[in-house]
Amino acid sequence: MRFLKWLYTIYGMLVFTVVFAVLLPFLFIPILFPSRYALIGVLNRIWAKSLFIGIGKPYTVEVRGLLDKKKQYIFCPNHFSYIDIPTMGLNPVNTIFVGKSSISKVPVFGYMYSKLHIMVDRSNLKSRYTSMVQSLKAIDDGKSLVIYPEGGIMTKKDPVMSRFKEGAFRVAIEKQIPIVPVTIPYNWIILPPYEFLVWRGRIKVIFHEPIETQGMTMDDLDALKDKVFTIINDELKKHL
Repeated sequence: MRFLKWLYTIYGMLVFTVVFAVLLPFLFIPILFPSRYALIGVLNRIWAKSLFIGIGKPYTVEVRGLLDKKKQYIFCPNHFSYIDIPTMGLNPVNTIFVGKSSISKVPVFGYMYSKLHIMVDRSNLKSRYTSMVQSLKAIDDGKSLVIYPEGGIMTKKDPVMSRFKEGAFRVAIEKQIPIVPVTIPYNWIILPPYEFLVWRGRIKVIFHEPIETQGMTMDDLDALKDKVFTIINDELKKHL
């Protein structure tokens, strides 16, 4: 069984490389022409769908609330697996990611990721501040963001969410834009956080009803954070 997992994982990495290589020339467009940032979201969807189809991985996107593609949002998904990144590429709204700076170490892919998205080293105070400034500017530029509020993959085996960081909620409140809880229930089984081996299973991502932040102040931050945590956590429990 483990041998088959290794074979499937190697095949998945090959598909990933081929899809990325095909899309690579197009990724330079929003780098060279920043006003074309919406193309990042379009390419994210092509990348995600091509990857999952290529490795024979069925996927389901469930949108429970109205997502207006002309509006801006901050999407907050749980994070239990490395495959969560392409999964969020299935987002019907064009977004950029706020991701860990360690991704930039991945040859070629990491370089492009760092040019298209916002990187943060959560162990570095200056980096956290810089990423916050960049996130606020991204909102001012008209972009929507994907921010993993746990700050990375914290769970070691069981799918238990870690305490949320404040960044996503500060940005949402300061810019008065809706925040969207996102539940990704099965990726920890497909690609466990404790072993880099892909296995069978269906990708599922649930976009919950957007939570409006109009009129909220920083005094509401903890309540907003708890509300998003509860929505995602309650949904995760339904899929265990």
